[in-house]
Order: sequence, then structure tokens, then C-alpha cells
Amino acid sequence: MNRRLLLVLSIVCGAAVFTATGQEPPTQAPTAEAAPPIVDPPDKPTWAYAVAPGAGIAGAPRGNRGTGGAAAAAQPGGRQGRAADPTPRSMPGSKFTFTAAEVRNGFGPADWFPEDHPSMPDIVAHGHQPDVRACGFCHMPNGKGRPENAPVAGLPKGYIVQQLLDFKSGARKTAELRKPNDMGNLAPFMSDKDIDDAAAYFSSMPWTQWIRVVETDTVKKTRVAGQMYHLVDDGTTEPIGVRIVEAPEDESLEALRAPRSGFVAYVPTGAIKKGEELVTTGGGKTTPCAVCHGPDLRGVATIPGLANRSPSYLGRQLWDFKSGARNGAMAALMKPVVEKLTNEDIVNILAYTASRKP
Repeated sequence: MNRRLLLVLSIVCGAAVFTATGQEPPTQAPTAEAAPPIVDPPDKPTWAYAVAPGAGIAGAPRGNRGTGGAAAAAQPGGRQGRAADPTPRSMPGSKFTFTAAEVRNGFGPADWFPEDHPSMPDIVAHGHQPDVRACGFCHMPNGKGRPENAPVAGLPKGYIVQQLLDFKSGARKTAELRKPNDMGNLAPFMSDKDIDDAAAYFSSMPWTQWIRVVETDTVKKTRVAGQMYHLVDDGTTEPIGVRIVEAPEDESLEALRAPRSGFVAYVPTGAIKKGEELVTTGGGKTTPCAVCHGPDLRGVATIPGLANRSPSYLGRQLWDFKSGARNGAMAALMKPVVEKLTNEDIVNILAYTASRKP
């Protein structure tokens, strides 16, 4: 039997085959089966999660490991090998300039107005590479945050500490499988000092006006990017429906993560008045919010304030409580509150709370 025949037989029998160079040929990765489509419950406030159409289940964290995180954009070549844009960008009222890569640097984000906040502790300004992004990257140095994350400025220190511990233990998660569980991925790598420093810093800054509420029947056409809504200025509109669309006041400034340019919450016509009844009386289906969050909705003791805070963020939290994704120390108090709330109730409640003065 010659050597050629032996080689053929080895292939047929599934034996390991080597090339003439002595290297094993690359194996082909198994084809993954298509994940079944996610079917949302009818009362889920899907608008609050701002999931991009066709998005799959979130996998690896959106941290700065590998090539997909914010730090990757700050490295030479940027994402996917693109050359970093060295053009310095400016911000109205700021004496500083930053490149796009510096704005997107998850371990040293641009601080346009350092005079607006106290000196940042290291965990807020830089985080810990490679596992913990700077708190100031997502929540911004002034703690205002954006629709895809939490507005943490002015929250009670004890509340912030407890939430970080809940993220760390896994007691607090997101109910949306298509939304990355960012804090659940970061918090386990935070030390007790990190948690205390971040909580003390953000709680020291009072919450000020950030959300402008507009009642409307239609909005400009929307698109979803970065887990938040953006308005498309092409002359087309779409019905507001039963949702809240929280979008930047100024798209050009949002791209630079502007800490002084807030967001507009477009809500259905009449939602504020309907929400006022639910918030102040319970409407026969829930507990009046003022019982725990105070008559002005600015919080009491370790209970967080609601007035003029992101309706997208709060909408996610109400559903996370209702679905059982939030099971922290304070979650038991909220579960009976949200049990009977529909999506329309949540829209109306948050239209009202967002319209309140902080």
C-alpha cells in the first residue's frame, strides 16, 4: 500500500491530518444555532430599554477588554483599525479641547467643566484597568448620567452604596436580555473604598434641572444608537404612541458627552395630568409615590429622589422590580407598588415625575 493511499484512508477515518509543513490545518468553528426571538410581555416598557431593532442577547460586557470597548477607540488606530481622528474638539463655555478618542476614553474621559464638580476620586476619574471603567465616563463627572444609565448625582450615599453592593452580589440585574449588564460586570471588581469614594462623591452634588418634558402626539423619526434614542432630522415624524422618547437637546453636543446639555422627554399628550393622579393618590392600583419619596419627590433619608430624573432609567427600574430582576435589600418595598402597573401607567407616572422641579 503506497503512502498516497494511506493518506486517503487517514482522511476517511477521521484521523488527524497534517500538511507538508507539519502544521495541523485550522479547524472550522461549529455553526451556532440561531437564538429564538425574544417576545416581550405586553405591559413591558420596551421604550425604556431603547434596544436597537434586531439586537440579540447581550453577551460579553461592554467594558474595555478586547477591541470593542471605549478604550479601544482611544487607542492608536481606534476601532477596527481606523486611524484615530486627531482633530481637537471644543465645547461652548469650556476652555479645554479634546479629541474624539479622549472623549471616548473609558479610563480617563474628558472633563469639560472641572469647575462644576468637586475633585474626583480616582475610581470616578480613571477607574481600574481593565475591569472597571471610570464612573465619570458613563455617569459623567457631574453625575447627571444619560438615558442608558443612571442619574446618580444627589442620591443618598447609603442608597448608592447599597446599589453597588447589590450589583456586586448579583441581587440587582437588568430584566432586558438585550441590554448589557454593565454594572453587574464592573461592581465585583470594585473595592469597599472604591464604593465608598464613588458614593460620597456623587451624593455630595445636588440634583439640578436636566430633563425638559414636552407633551406631543408625534415626534421626529427616531433611531436607536448607544442604548438611547436619537431624533432624525429629515422632515419625517412618527406617532409617540404609548412611550416616552428621551433624546438629546443637542445631538452635536451629545456626541461630545456634554455635561451641561440635557435631554428632552417627549411624552403623550395628557400624560402629565394622568400621571399626577397616580403619583399623588395611587389611582386605586398603587401606593402614592410621595409616601416614600417625599411630597416633592426629592427623596427622604436613603430613599432616592424621582423629580426631574431620567424617565428611561426609572422606567427600566419599575419593570426590573416587577419582573424580579431587582432583588436587593430595598426591592421588597417596591414589588407591591409596581405589581398592577401597566406600560401606560408607567409612561404617565414618569411623565409627571420628570416634569417636576428637582
